[in-house]
Amino acid sequence: MGWTKAETTDRLTEWERDDGWATIRLRETGAGRWVVRLDRLEQAPDGRTYRRESVETREAALELVEEWKADSDVPTA
Repeated sequence: MGWTKAETTDRLTEWERDDGWATIRLRETGAGRWVVRLDRLEQAPDGRTYRRESVETREAALELVEEWKADSDVPTA
């Protein structure tokens, strides 16, 4: 299952899983750090989860985004 960019600004990017049950958001904080959060709804076939992590650089945040996307993919039938 894939992910689609749902929202993009200068300081924020959000992806939505194609089934609509999960989102990953990348945003820059006022202090210049980067926060990545995964929010998967309770109704999702793989169950509810919420994760949030703060890292120093955008590159590290994008690596985390890719890791979480892979971990949160649901096989298509």
